[in-house]
Amino acid sequence: MALLVIIRLRGRVDVPPDIEKTLELLRLYKKFHASLYPDSLPGIVGMLNRAAMWVTWGEIDYETLVELLRRRGRAPGNMRLSNDYIARASGGRYKSIEELASSIYKGETLLHKMDNIIKPIFRLHPPSGGFKGSIKKPYGSGGELGYRGREINELIRRMI
Repeated sequence: MALLVIIRLRGRVDVPPDIEKTLELLRLYKKFHASLYPDSLPGIVGMLNRAAMWVTWGEIDYETLVELLRRRGRAPGNMRLSNDYIARASGGRYKSIEELASSIYKGETLLHKMDNIIKPIFRLHPPSGGFKGSIKKPYGSGGELGYRGREINELIRRMI
């Protein structure tokens, strides 16, 4: 089982209704929003293939996950995450951001089911240095869209 990070790269104009619904189900409402889902969820691969011309995705590593939670993670009320907040909100189940990240990474906790502790959407910045290719072409053809595997971590670090 791998933990997928999905980032919406294209905006909200001229999106077909069926693709817009798929992006809504993935909780990707705006450009540069990111969400985390395990690849074992039923239907996730089909949703990604359907929305492939609007998003990019790949497997996130543990270090990038911790950095993403620490710097871009938000609690309900748009408050930044801290170790104290995590311990209080989880009832002592997690004592730090690293423990929460470890649980999410191993698949013991589903982030999209914990929306009372942490928002399941990460608002990212445009990548520093810009995109290396077109946001209208697939990743394998010199673009930025679609599946990119472990190379998503480098993009996330530039967007945090």
